Amino acid sequence: MKLPRRKFLRLAAGAAALPAASRVARAQAYPSRPVRILAGFAAGGAVDIVARLMAQWLSDRLGQQFIVENRPGAGGNIAVEAVANAAPDGTVLLLVGVNNAIGATLYDKTTFNFNRDIVPVAGIMRVPNIMVVSPSVPAKTVAEFIDYANANRGKLSYASSGSGTSVHMSAELFKTMTKVDLLHVPHRGLAAGGYQGLMAGSLHVCFDNLPGSIEFVRSGKLRGLAVTTTERSPVIPELPTVAETLPGFEASAWYGIGAPQTTPATIVDKLNAEINAALADAMMKKRLADMGGMLMPGSAGDFGRLIADETEKWAKVIKFAGIKAD
Repeated sequence: MKLPRRKFLRLAAGAAALPAASRVARAQAYPSRPVRILAGFAAGGAVDIVARLMAQWLSDRLGQQFIVENRPGAGGNIAVEAVANAAPDGTVLLLVGVNNAIGATLYDKTTFNFNRDIVPVAGIMRVPNIMVVSPSVPAKTVAEFIDYANANRGKLSYASSGSGTSVHMSAELFKTMTKVDLLHVPHRGLAAGGYQGLMAGSLHVCFDNLPGSIEFVRSGKLRGLAVTTTERSPVIPELPTVAETLPGFEASAWYGIGAPQTTPATIVDKLNAEINAALADAMMKKRLADMGGMLMPGSAGDFGRLIADETEKWAKVIKFAGIKAD
């Protein structure tokens, strides 16, 4: 039976609309069950703090529980591997950081390819690292620390939250530019022994992410010497930049959300919109600013370009300094 042209066109249009309608329905339904955000470092550090702030926001906005799951180890690679192998349905996400851009060069034998297997969802914020020393170290400026380290060659150590983190790379950049001798002591997140070692004096210096150390500095448990960005931080403006002593020194940490590759664009777009809404919220903006955060609103593509730029930058540092994963 031949259909009238008008009826045929109406049915064809309805059939063509089905895939689009299905995609919209999936986006509207997401999330239909709890979502895990994997953080590659121990609870209590900067990555964990940012992950929990976003998890609470997304839980409140989307009506499902977003749960932070800490998977520390291997500079965050354990968490990346788990997300890369997860179902691409938006129920497992990754708190992405500069460590992942660094690790793309530093770790050459992984079961995943970060740039291929993790799709960018949204940027959150960029923060300075802060150079802190143990109260047992007499130095009160960067120049004094360099002199102290040179007078105690082979005796000083620096803490990091693991190989391939911005904490690690900031210290290695400092070593390269000053020629000081510092032993690397990595931890599965600084909250897992690093802060305690610094306060006790068994560790001497650290270039920690500002959100993780700022309360220790404010309370006097650690001494802040400088921030690692090119400009002073408005959160702790009394501290100079490392670059004021070492021209050209720059490092920072940044955070965002990623998902398994092939996660539907509708889910990525929905998460991106909600995270951007968080960055526009007055209370959230204040909480992030209090941690020294410089917000990074934008599209998933914007976040992807940041990751690409940072991967290229740190690859040059790693190769020039001959840095190897511990």
